[in-house]
Amino acid sequence: MSQSNCCVTGFRWEGTPKGKETTLGDNKAYVTGTNKDAAVLIIHDIFGWTLNNARMLADHYAEEADVTVYLPDFFDGEVVSPSALGPPKEGAKPFDIPAFMGRHSKEIRGPEIFAAATKLKKELGFKKVGAIGFCYGGWGCFQLAAKGNELVDCISMAHPSGLEKSEIDAVNRPVQIIVPETDPIFTKDLQEHCLQTLPSLKIDFDWRYFPGLAHGFATRGDPNNTVQKEGLERAKDAAVSWFKQYLH
Repeated sequence: MSQSNCCVTGFRWEGTPKGKETTLGDNKAYVTGTNKDAAVLIIHDIFGWTLNNARMLADHYAEEADVTVYLPDFFDGEVVSPSALGPPKEGAKPFDIPAFMGRHSKEIRGPEIFAAATKLKKELGFKKVGAIGFCYGGWGCFQLAAKGNELVDCISMAHPSGLEKSEIDAVNRPVQIIVPETDPIFTKDLQEHCLQTLPSLKIDFDWRYFPGLAHGFATRGDPNNTVQKEGLERAKDAAVSWFKQYLH
């Protein structure tokens, strides 16, 4: 799973999350919201479940889409410091993305993602479950929604990474994809494959394009930059609308 340094760029958001830390199966998790019928599983990006930005997004989804949101730790306690956001400091050792991805490959983390979705769908009593993934989390959403798995009722993702064409071909649930203009990871080839394949699968498909923005904007955009702020807000609103449509 090739990655780029754009995975570790962006900005930290200020604010205090409203939820609490608990567990989801064997994984620690941040949970927010009170709906007992509809849940959303967030599959985080490289910064993991403790990133303030991700928890604040979870709060927005919970409140605005009226769902209970779970943000589990899918990195087995490993935390990439938010200080890695932005340009590397002089003399600092570059973050080793290939080594990190080796520790958190699909083969290693996929079973945990499936276990979390199964817990929500089959054990905790939620009637409807959605999933949203950012960067690293994109492939997990596609796998959860694959024909024969179908552990979720809809999926959304922003600037996904690690996708394979076979995962796109196999999806069998409504799909929303949030796409920035500049994204060296969700390549033009993969984008074209999505646009050619998904409409033929007889599932609802929502393609949201964001000109002038780059990979990572939906979770790490600069709230002090007007274009980025409007983009991350529109991306949040798109996901909220998607969950309202398919989880209620």
